[in-house]
Amino acid sequence: MVNVAMVGAGQTKYGNHPLGLKGMWAEAAEQAFASVDGDFEPRQVDEAFIGSLAFGGAQLGNTAALLTEHSGMNGVPVRRVENACASSGYALRDAWMAIKSGQADVVVAGGIEKMNDLTPERKRYWLGVSGDTEWERLAGLTFPGTYALMARRHFHEHGSSHDDLVHISVKNHLHGSLNPKAHIQKEVSFEKAASGFMVADPLTLYDCCPTSDGASCVVLAADHVARQLTDTPVWINGSGAASDHLALHDRPSITRLAATQKASKQAYEQAGITADDIDLAEVHDCFTIAELMATEDLGFAARGQGGVFARDGAGRLNEGAVTVNASGGLKSKGHPLGATGTGQAVEVFHQLRHEVTHGRQVRDAEVALTHNVGGSGATCAVHVFGREVA
Repeated sequence: MVNVAMVGAGQTKYGNHPLGLKGMWAEAAEQAFASVDGDFEPRQVDEAFIGSLAFGGAQLGNTAALLTEHSGMNGVPVRRVENACASSGYALRDAWMAIKSGQADVVVAGGIEKMNDLTPERKRYWLGVSGDTEWERLAGLTFPGTYALMARRHFHEHGSSHDDLVHISVKNHLHGSLNPKAHIQKEVSFEKAASGFMVADPLTLYDCCPTSDGASCVVLAADHVARQLTDTPVWINGSGAASDHLALHDRPSITRLAATQKASKQAYEQAGITADDIDLAEVHDCFTIAELMATEDLGFAARGQGGVFARDGAGRLNEGAVTVNASGGLKSKGHPLGATGTGQAVEVFHQLRHEVTHGRQVRDAEVALTHNVGGSGATCAVHVFGREVA
């Protein structure tokens, strides 16, 4: 089987971006192409996959063809990948599989979302379409409400508390304050995060990620091509994916994500590692409770001990065995839905090449993980990366 490496990566700043879809994608793709060490032209790309929810419906059809046209890849076979917030995590998996199968040598994976040109009412509608429409959204359940149910149940079953979630918020704001690409670049005190405006009890404003505009793009290459393009490839040594019931009421438990557990197990086995080998992880913290559960589901903390993990500061930059969300995560870096999965990969690319600035470099980083969840956990893609090929 062919080994697959990331050889280039780029992204826009997340937040309220002045450019539209075409401009944001062109910016991210240009950065990704420019980051390839060797001579590289977009015409070398064999295939492309672009994740997007098509938030707001502005370019609902043929999104991917429109974007590749504006990044020098006109004529390249391309498709839009939609799996809610996990759209570009799955685009990355599709790109990996295209090379792994031997059908392509160079593939682009990316994602994009323009979220902040809608009214608050329209935003709420589009944020809700990734849940069970009949039994959740039309019954009035919002995504903050969905994750609030998970939080309350975790508190009940495992003795965790809102203070544990506050520790996650404070950590990710600290990391994000060091990230020039982050949507929210400011630290938050424990007291302020603990007393934020209530959104869905027990989740406050500081437990929720922002709605962001942004685009991200990575260039993948087969092993026999990668060495021609860079001296420091980042190898994708494992790719796992899984799905679960869409509606919470159909799941045996709402304090774990079965899709995350299955996807991470696949990725670990392919890479020949365990959770203990991970130096840094970019996890899907759309809400702070999502990060708490992810640390358990990914194996960084024992079942029911995610609150203790957060309370002890185990995921802080260079303070524990694994750094969690060195970028600031969705909570601080931002969450342009379709761009998040490959945006996580952009962070990993620079971290494993040891080229992150502003005091945010994870020390001696060798192995990394990305964890991208769709909706409330119905879909999940997990990837394991290394400085060395497995």
